[in-house]
Parts: sequence; structure tokens; C-alpha cells
Amino acid sequence: MSELKSEVERLRAELWRHNRLYYVEAQPEISDLEYDRLLKRLEQIEREHPELDAPDSPTHKVGGEPIEGFTQVEHRVPMLSIENVYEEEGVRKFDADVRKALGEGVQPAYTIEFKIDGVSLALIYEHGVLTTAVTRGDGRRGDDVTANARTMRGVPLRLSGDDIPPVIEIRGEAYIANSDFAHLRAEQIAAGAEPFANPRNACAGALKLLDPKLSAARKLRFFAHSVGYSEGAAHQTHGEFLQAVRRYGVPTTPRVATLPNMDATLEYAHQLMDDLHALDFEVDGLVIKVDSLEQREQLGRTSKAPKWVIAYKWEKYEATTRLEEIEVQVGKTGALTPVAHLTPVEIAGSTVSRASLHNRDEIERLGLRIGDWVVVEKAGKIIPHVVRVEEHRRDGSEQPFAFPTHCPVCGTEAVQDEGGVRIRCPSPECPAQLREWLRFFASRGAMDIEGLGSKLVEQLTESGLVKSLPDVYRLCDRRDELLALERMGEKSADGLLKGIEDSKSRSLWRLLVGLNIRHVGTRTAQILADRFGTLDEIMKQSEEQLATVDEVGDVIAKSIHDELASESGRQLIEELRGFGLNFGEPIPERPADAEARKLEGLTIVVTGTLTTFSRDQIKELIHQHGGKPSDSVSKKTSFVVAGENAGSKLAKAQQLGVPVLTESEFEERLACRAPIDGGVEVPQIQ
Repeated sequence: MSELKSEVERLRAELWRHNRLYYVEAQPEISDLEYDRLLKRLEQIEREHPELDAPDSPTHKVGGEPIEGFTQVEHRVPMLSIENVYEEEGVRKFDADVRKALGEGVQPAYTIEFKIDGVSLALIYEHGVLTTAVTRGDGRRGDDVTANARTMRGVPLRLSGDDIPPVIEIRGEAYIANSDFAHLRAEQIAAGAEPFANPRNACAGALKLLDPKLSAARKLRFFAHSVGYSEGAAHQTHGEFLQAVRRYGVPTTPRVATLPNMDATLEYAHQLMDDLHALDFEVDGLVIKVDSLEQREQLGRTSKAPKWVIAYKWEKYEATTRLEEIEVQVGKTGALTPVAHLTPVEIAGSTVSRASLHNRDEIERLGLRIGDWVVVEKAGKIIPHVVRVEEHRRDGSEQPFAFPTHCPVCGTEAVQDEGGVRIRCPSPECPAQLREWLRFFASRGAMDIEGLGSKLVEQLTESGLVKSLPDVYRLCDRRDELLALERMGEKSADGLLKGIEDSKSRSLWRLLVGLNIRHVGTRTAQILADRFGTLDEIMKQSEEQLATVDEVGDVIAKSIHDELASESGRQLIEELRGFGLNFGEPIPERPADAEARKLEGLTIVVTGTLTTFSRDQIKELIHQHGGKPSDSVSKKTSFVVAGENAGSKLAKAQQLGVPVLTESEFEERLACRAPIDGGVEVPQIQ
């Protein structure tokens, strides 16, 4: 026990020191992951040995101490910390815990946003006027930095609009843009001063300056991400709050989205991770929040953190190295992607020698030249990317890079996306596009063809056995030619042919993913398959009709329609049809006449356990009759269908005066027509 007591004392002392380094001095010595490991070890000991717990333990503390020299302000609502996870499994567990706490059958919607690597700040507006700006401090009390906040970009001195609450506390992150930080470092170096290590340190230091003019020179900015204390605010979801804040004239964290479940949220998370290179600010993770404020109240919090939010983080590591050359590669959609070849450098235990530069605009934004010294960042499982150029180290030998005007593989003149930044090879005959498409088509996320890996794709295309996507299925009649390939034995050939044959029965959504339609990922493909049933039905839809589908929108609809309506697209589909691929199953015909579509324009929430329908079936029924199924109750809800054990949604409907129907009452208004999946009949509204 004495050894455990000594370990507890050591852990507490170490955690307090790191708390001060991070929150007070803005000079952290360890990563967030290492800090979390120390804290979790202390939590484990205190949990297993309650007699060693103490009220002043860091496990009961939210943050660091306020900085001396500023007036202290008490937070009306504590600024709590957020629990961190570093793997997708942790996010899944968070989702499972939330759904369990909310009750059976309740599916919360989530908002997801970038976790800005800046300094937490609360802006308090009274009758629309900025009165106070407070740092997080220890979570209970912070420093009054109003004078400095008034100089910050994105912080209006007065809110705009006519629906502003009497009092609202807008919380967010103060930060310095990467482009501004690069200029700041260059100025420091030119003046012979020690440059800041990273934007967060520079931002934290700026907020501690007593002279607002000096703080303003660092060009601090602000993104809003949450609400603290408020009086008279009418929003019921986080999404509604963010919309209101933008109306008031306060910038919010960009690319925030509200998704219906965790599967969709994680898919969008991967998109955000892929686009990190385009950001002009530092992030160290993503924040996932339950969207409904009512559900947040139900979930509550621990002494340290709310139970309705999680930070999905990654460790970030940087190194400086030399840019030796830039190679332009051709992807599966013809996109020309520049790749930086770097002098090998060790980052987080691995050697990095390449980094994606994503597109021509990224090279121009960074101002890259061949021979430049560059800062390269590696964040968790995300591929390394170039953060900035160390311009002060240039010696005049660096050379500008000219982006190619023609495809580097087939020589076709490249074209730029209309209204976009991507430059592409437009030739459908380009061998590089075919190789990358085949690899993608055979991958686990698409058609999952066992045995068709990258090396075999190279052999098949170089030998001429596969000159187009449908040629993959023609291999079933060319076994002898397969066996003639180098290192292709009978067992490997038969395994490949079985994998190809098995792929013909894959779900429609997998085929949609494999068709390589721009902007169509797993989530969109599943939505289309569920909504229309067959590929032929999808092809019948106009661009305008596709755009009305939930989570599709104008850009994706145009991409789908253009591809499926093109001559090459139709030819490809007809060839695949001839090989017997699964094009889906028809869904019951939707009533077209106005008399049948009596749910037209109505928003309907289903809650509780149903006896006649599954949740998916009743939602499809609502769709069929022109209605819109929703997962949350608001004043805009037309009515609620409540099954057994209905919980918070039923209570919310009763509170708002929204009509409530039992399942049998709903069915009484319907007359049966054709059967749907599972033998349940789809009623016809009378």
C-alpha cells in the first residue's frame, strides 16, 4: 500500500505540473495522449483504492490555474473538459453508451466539427453588446481578456439581427491562422528573436499580453462552437444554435454537419480527415456531440466532462526536411495529384519520405519551390502533409514548380473541374486511371474481390488481359491465359475466379461505390440503394429528383446524373448487366396521385417499440406517401407515432402540444395494399 501511495503522490505532482505548463504557461512538455495515460492510471488507482482518493486530486480538476495579472471571472456554467478517444472503437463505445442511456429505440443525431488547436474563450453578450471575454482558466474561473478579445477577427463588438437573447455566452476557440503564423515567425526571425514553436503558443501568449495593441498585431481569430450560459435563447438543437450564431455575425467552426447516426458521422469524419490539408488553421481532432439539447440534459455529466460529447483525437508530430521534387500521379477519377518527395525524416517512430500535396492550388497556397525546407506534420493514422515553408531558410537555389498541362501518363490535355480546384485527365483510355479504378473496385469497401490485389492488377493491365472494367468478369472464360501470367498457379487462378464470381451477388450499394462516381461514397450509395431499390430506378431519376434525396443535394446529384446518363456510363452498366451483377430489387411502387400522398409536406417522428412495422419499414411508408420521417421532435413536427416504451420524444411532443398517434391509430387511417419486405403489408392512406 505504501508503494501505491507513493505512486499516487508522484502522479498527482506530475499531472499538476503538466496542467500548469499547458494551461498557464502554454509550454506543454508531453502530448495529450501521454497526459491522458497518466490521468487514467491515477483514476484506476483511486477507483480500486478509494481510501487513496482526495478532493484535490487532478482527477477532480478540469483545467489549469488562472493566470496572475488579470481580473478573475466566475463562469456561470462551468467550462468542462471533454473526454478524449484516439481510436474509432472509442467513438463506437461512446455511441453505445449514449443510446443505452437515452433508452431503447432512441437514435440520437450527432454534430461533428473540427477540434481547433487554439485557446478556449467565452464571449458574453448582453443585449447584443460584447461585455466580457473570459478564458477557460480552471473551468470554474477564468481571466478577463475582454480588451484583447475586442481586437480579434471574428469577434463582433455588437451582434446583428433582431432575435438576439438578452444574455448569451458564446464559447469557442481563439487561434492564429497558419498563413498569419508563417508571417509572424518570419518577422521574429528577421528581428533576431526566438520564433514561436506553433500557432497555439503564439495565441496563448497574445491573450496574456496586457497591451491590446500588441495582442492585435498577432491577428488572433475566433471560431464559435458551443453555448454556455444564456437567457431567452430559443434553440433546441446544437445545429439551431450554430445557425443563430452565424446570423448574429459570429463565425462558427467550418464544415460542421449534423448526421442521423454514428455510421454516417464516422463516414463524414473520414472526409474531414482527408481534407485537413486545405485548412488554414491547426486542428488536433474532431468533436462529436449529441445534437438535441434535451437529450444532453437527459445524459448529464460527470464531475469533469459532459456525457454527450467526445473528442476523437490524434497525436500530431512535426519535423523539418527538404522538398527534393514533386511528382504528379493520376488517380481513379483522372485527378492529377502532386506528391512531395522529401529527404527522409523520422516522425513519430516512422520514416517519412513522401507527402501528398493534394492539388495545384495547395502548391500555390504554400508557395512551394523545389529545394525548400518544409515543416511536415503526421497526425495519427492520417497521411503526412506539408504544413508550411520555412521561407527564411531559402538561399536562392530553390526552383518554382510548373504544374503539368497534360496527363503525365497518357499525354491527354488536362482540364480543370468547373468551379473546382481539381485538374484531371479526361481520357477514359488512360491506363493509370484504369489501374487505380480496378484497385478501388476490388477493394473491401467496394466489390470485395478476393485475390485481386494491386500487384495482380498491374499484371492484368500490362499484359492486356484487362483493358476495361468489364474485362474483369471476362476473365472467368480466360483461365488458361490467367495461368500464363508470371507466378500464377492453379490455386491462385481458381481463387481469383471464385472471388470474381462471388462479387456478382454483392449488394447494390457496393456496386454503386465501385462505379467510381465522383462524390459517391458508402453513405450516399446506401441512401440511394435504400431509396430507389434498383440501379435502373436510379438511372430514371432526373438531376432535380436526385437532389431532393436526403443527404444528396445538388453537387452529388449532378455527378450521379452526369455519369449514369453519359454514353460511356450506360455502356458500362449494360456490359455489367450482361455478366449478371446484382442491380438491386424493386421496392413497392409509391402512390403518385395527390389523394394517395396525404403525408405530403408533413414531418413525422416515430418513437418507442412498434409491433406491426420495423422502424425502417414505417419510415419507408412515410416516404412513400410524401412525408418526411424525422428523429427529433420540435414545433415543426406534424405528429408523433408512439409505440410501447416511448420516452423523451413522447414527453417532448406532449410538452409542445404536438399531436400523438398510437400505432393502431395510425393504421386505422390506412388501408392495406401490397406487401413489403418481411411480409408486412404497406397500407394505403384513405
